[in-house]
Amino acid sequence: MAAPARQHTDETLIALFLDMLAAERGAGKNTLDAYRRDLDDFAAALTATGGTIAAAATQDIRGYLGEMAARGFKTTTVARKLSAIRQLYRFLYSENRRGDDPAAVIEGPKRGRGLPKVLSIGQVDTLLKEARVAMAAPAASPAQRLRAARLACLLETLYATGLRVSELVALPRSAATGRAQMLTVRGKGGKERLVPLNDAAKRAMADYLALLAQAGDAKPSKWLFPSFGESGYLSRQHFARELKDLAAMAGIAARNVSPHVLRHAFASHLLHNGADLRVVQTLLGHADISTTQIYTHVLEERLKSLVRDLHPLTDT
Repeated sequence: MAAPARQHTDETLIALFLDMLAAERGAGKNTLDAYRRDLDDFAAALTATGGTIAAAATQDIRGYLGEMAARGFKTTTVARKLSAIRQLYRFLYSENRRGDDPAAVIEGPKRGRGLPKVLSIGQVDTLLKEARVAMAAPAASPAQRLRAARLACLLETLYATGLRVSELVALPRSAATGRAQMLTVRGKGGKERLVPLNDAAKRAMADYLALLAQAGDAKPSKWLFPSFGESGYLSRQHFARELKDLAAMAGIAARNVSPHVLRHAFASHLLHNGADLRVVQTLLGHADISTTQIYTHVLEERLKSLVRDLHPLTDT
């Protein structure tokens, strides 16, 4: 193996790689944190055997991945870690910080691409109804009613727009105060896109803001869903917990419900009702159409049903 041009600590090499992701690819905080966790884990495994990222060979990487598999990690997890390692070494090689790329010849674990979990239209409707019932509960205190209205607003807006949960909880208050039919959303890499906002979501926003004002919101936050946390707005984890509690009350298995599942439902239901895949790609903020193609099973089922119902030679 050729010697690296310059010696750096593992921490420095990872930091340089993450800086590149942020500067050149526009990677957001959540993406960078995920890469850092995977690469820190890899570096720790190398350190335990006396190795470093700068000096690791192909067999060291294979050994690490094999250990992950032996410990029962899912194939998807091992593949994700290998992807991070590959990108790191590709970067180090291109920057002349390694004289070779030890990860280039490693094949990833074979994995099938699973279909996304999706709620039916009826299940989503049940969730929305349950959220409205909680808002109108006669015995609810003002604080409980406000919390229910916030959850209803989050749910209506998520299903109406298909936003990523990180985009949803960080919506500015101005998103609910204008009369615009479209939301301007800042997504991954700071890219902006427009998504339509339906009447149900706008009503939920208005109801929520009215209760927020009644609660003594004298100095309004710039965020639509403010909190006392460090970010100033509701955390993704808090919303996910409340959503699972709502699912349980609605008689839907909580394990099948999450903000991301509702984003999948938004996309799948649009496609099922005739939306173009490219339109859905734009609404979801996917940079590559291949990411959106996980929903092609919906299109295939729709085409089958059209042929079955409309073809003149179909048996009746």
